[in-house]
Amino acid sequence: MPKGYTRTDRIAEQIQREVAQLLRLDVKDPRVRMITLTGVEVTKDYSHAKLFYTALEGEKAAVQQGLERASGYLRSQLAHAMKLRIMPQLHFIYDPSIERGAHLSQLIDQAVASDKTSHSPSIAPLDFLPKEGVDDHSLLAGNVVVKDVSRS
Repeated sequence: MPKGYTRTDRIAEQIQREVAQLLRLDVKDPRVRMITLTGVEVTKDYSHAKLFYTALEGEKAAVQQGLERASGYLRSQLAHAMKLRIMPQLHFIYDPSIERGAHLSQLIDQAVASDKTSHSPSIAPLDFLPKEGVDDHSLLAGNVVVKDVSRS
């Protein structure tokens, strides 16, 4: 087994799978709908587990309260599903990385759009090129002449 893949990593992945399934199928609290678990970190002594989540809908505080209220039930169901001597206490932490990624993507899209409108195209139309610039090493494509500079 690879050195970087420890037992705590395997337990964290199993906890993530089990809790995601329990949240989807068993927990009936409307505050914890549309939740995605983005990661789990388990301490070396297995006493605590940080579960990182994102919520697609709902207020962050209400979702956090719903998860904290369901944590005892989730821990007991995990104890039945996983055979561990110590079942970790579950601590839910909101993960803003999805929102941050969407915001950065939006900023990049805005920058690209503003760049397109502020700069002129780098390829000149055929009407503005001198006739002597077109030789056998140039390619004529529609209204644009593309010169092959590798042969010059």
